[in-house]
Amino acid sequence: MITFPDSSPAPPAGVPDVSVIVVSADSGPGLHDCIRRALACPAVRDVLLIDNGSRDGVPEAVARAHEHEPRLAVIFNHANLGFGPAVNRAAKRAGGSRLLVLNPDCLLEPDTVGRLVATFDAQPRTGLAGAVVCDAYGVPDPASHRRDPLLARTLTTLFKRPGEGINVEGPMPDHAVEAEAVSGALMLVSRRVFDYLDGFDERYFLHCEDLDLCRRVRDAGYRVVLAGDVRVLHGKGGSSRHRPVFVSWHKHRGMWRWFRTFDPDARKWHLAAVVWLGIWAHFALKVPGQLWRRLTARAPVQDATA
Repeated sequence: MITFPDSSPAPPAGVPDVSVIVVSADSGPGLHDCIRRALACPAVRDVLLIDNGSRDGVPEAVARAHEHEPRLAVIFNHANLGFGPAVNRAAKRAGGSRLLVLNPDCLLEPDTVGRLVATFDAQPRTGLAGAVVCDAYGVPDPASHRRDPLLARTLTTLFKRPGEGINVEGPMPDHAVEAEAVSGALMLVSRRVFDYLDGFDERYFLHCEDLDLCRRVRDAGYRVVLAGDVRVLHGKGGSSRHRPVFVSWHKHRGMWRWFRTFDPDARKWHLAAVVWLGIWAHFALKVPGQLWRRLTARAPVQDATA
């Protein structure tokens, strides 16, 4: 089942023309607030909610709650296509000149999109912009400002050695800065650049496709910018809590694909073999703890019709 308006009205003249894309997969009742807040942004032309086979009933409830909202389109895949493939499918239906890829646990303020667009436009040759995502206490996620996860940086981060790690050290910027990568929880990308790059690489199912896109934007001659003065509340993903091993498997698989695609060390067979063993050993070590937390977690009762 796919529900779409006949047309998405463009925002008034002079207002940014942005399509918001949200991918859900048993994301929980917080999805209601995510969609409501996205629709409340004046800079938003349309909101596309694409669901990857959720069983919690929440996407259907969102569709019912906004059945008279012409700017909301709901797409039901009835299967988990993966994050990147879902975004690519929704992008084909989007009407805006920019795409805002938004996690279902991110909550926008009315001026968030407009401010992000202003930062985007103020920087020359910007292809993609991100914001600082924060927890409920306002603490920024270090992954908001990242470097490419090259092998040397990964080892520095993993073993907490002195030197350049994956996350950029120090206080989070309070102004626009050029970055190698930003958080995939919220990314504003030029529609023209997104189409030129053929969107997300669909060989990634979940995780690291954002790092891949940031790298390809830069390789194409455009800039990735972090809007340090734009802060967005980012909660905890429902899909990760419900399926921790599934999510972890694809995260590690994505790590390996990124390494093989972009890291010069991948050309050295002995290093590639060590990295492959290290990635999957790390995954194997994490599984027991993930299963134990999943088994002992006491999930709250959720009303999908809220």
